[in-house]
Amino acid sequence: MEFMPQLATLASVMLLACISPGPDFIAVTSQSLSDRKAGIGAAIGVTVACLIWATLAIFGLGMILSRLSWLYEVIRYLGAAYLIYLGIRMLIGLRLSATELAISAAPVRTMPRALRRGFLVGMTNPKSAAFFGSLFVTVLPIHAPLWVHGVTLAIVGIVACGWFCTLALLFSMGRIRNIYLKLRRPFDAVMGGLLVAIGARLAIDN
Repeated sequence: MEFMPQLATLASVMLLACISPGPDFIAVTSQSLSDRKAGIGAAIGVTVACLIWATLAIFGLGMILSRLSWLYEVIRYLGAAYLIYLGIRMLIGLRLSATELAISAAPVRTMPRALRRGFLVGMTNPKSAAFFGSLFVTVLPIHAPLWVHGVTLAIVGIVACGWFCTLALLFSMGRIRNIYLKLRRPFDAVMGGLLVAIGARLAIDN
């Protein structure tokens, strides 16, 4: 088919982007270690954010960001602030006891919160805006038919959901969770520190 090479390239690049560790990876794995449903919720939230960015890119996100540089800066600072907030929350959580941690991670309450957190991390990640804007501009033909855009969104959803849900299932396995419970404080300290560092870097990068 005429557009198969472009769609195959898009799928490959999308998978590589998902695999690359970043805020989305940390959001899903940290939630999965406390509860499987929370991990799945975070994965779905990140996926929805990816679909929204992809839809915006189809409607000319790259062109908009190139003409309105201030909009990218707004996204960048909002993303940086939110990542720093999440990192500080994780660092503050180091003081919780095991009982308090279990109560705060109750499945009934964490899945909607995790979904919202995954969504916000995905939407406030300025690299998502740059990635989808540049990817769609360079890979997809300008006058591609409507069905190509539909398949593109399907690819984004399948790749993102497949990868992040796999992470959620993997990091919620009993053996891995037991290791996490033993190493929770140093692990959360590293994860929280990484989120703060990523947020700070986004804020100061030009």
